[in-house]
Amino acid sequence: MKGDGPLRLGETILQAENLTRGFGVGSQFTLAVDHVSVEVLSGQFVLIMGPSGSGKSTMLAILSGLLRPDGGTVHCLGENIWAMSDVEREQFRLEHCGFIFQGYNLFAALTARQQLELVATWGNHLGANEAKCRADNLLERLGLGGKEHLRPSELSGGEKQRVAIGRALIKNPNILFADEPTSALDWAHGEEVVKLLRNLTREEGATVVCVTHDPRLVPFADRVFHMEDGRLVRQSYGFMSHPEEAIVTLPEPGEVLPGPDDVVSFRPRIAP
Repeated sequence: MKGDGPLRLGETILQAENLTRGFGVGSQFTLAVDHVSVEVLSGQFVLIMGPSGSGKSTMLAILSGLLRPDGGTVHCLGENIWAMSDVEREQFRLEHCGFIFQGYNLFAALTARQQLELVATWGNHLGANEAKCRADNLLERLGLGGKEHLRPSELSGGEKQRVAIGRALIKNPNILFADEPTSALDWAHGEEVVKLLRNLTREEGATVVCVTHDPRLVPFADRVFHMEDGRLVRQSYGFMSHPEEAIVTLPEPGEVLPGPDDVVSFRPRIAP
């Protein structure tokens, strides 16, 4: 990582410039990401929103180093991740990034504790005893104390998603990428999950970038990027008690993007 020491809250942790990505050929060609630029600050809980087919999941895959763009750059922690070799990028993701997938992606044969221990021993190279202690402590914090011995088939949807969050967190990532983390849950469980993610940024200084189509997540966010037809059409700052005062419509190409100081009634939210 470039720079001296860890990032301070509010410094740029992720910056993408002029990203493009297409699929198909000829008449079947679709530009899923159409010259999109975004900036994410350390300690933010950020949403990328849009309807199905808007390009938001493709955008997340590019930002997280899982899908190569056709054009543009992505800098994470000061490093140009798409200038790295495949091996370097994989190592970078292993050391600095956590992932929460839409379908949990838990191993059916492993207990909740073992799901986390596997990452701790393989990704963090911890000894067995330290991995077990860290896994149990994290599961307790996630409200799964006493359930560390249960397998996915014995857990509710919300509990499985919390195990998936624990698996992503156990290696203390600098940035966490989440793909529709509440889509398979009812709102009661979904709200639990999004509050956990929100608390990560407040209590741990972690950075979360989350793709969702669910507007109920918006009040928890610091910033929301809205995508339609592969383009970033607007962004809103997360002061959602008065959303009409925080909407920023993106300019046409060549115009300067307004910042928070340009919003007439811009009012910062004070975290409780």
